[in-house]
Amino acid sequence: QVQLVESGGGLVQAGGSLRLSCAASGSIFSINLMGWYRQAPGKQRELVAGITRGGSTAYADSVKDRFTISRDNGMVYLQMNSLKPEDTAVYYCNAHGVREYWGQGTQVTVSS
Repeated sequence: QVQLVESGGGLVQAGGSLRLSCAASGSIFSINLMGWYRQAPGKQRELVAGITRGGSTAYADSVKDRFTISRDNGMVYLQMNSLKPEDTAVYYCNAHGVREYWGQGTQVTVSS
């Protein structure tokens, strides 16, 4: 069993920055991949960024060059720079191990 807890969301002005954190606990060594998804009103949940145990990363085209995912043991981070109103969404931490795990989500709101 793995538990994921997100933090760092909030309200920020366009052009600003936020750093999201996800703390994984439980059987964390069973996790092979962690990432961030987001879901905005009227949109499907989408993969924002992912990182493997070995450090390989992947990004959605919409956030590439603005967001950076990183990890440190059971922690995964999403540094979000140059935020845009269209980045407004609930951001979910995700982990793949023996099964898929999800956090409760953290709201990111970017004002224009």
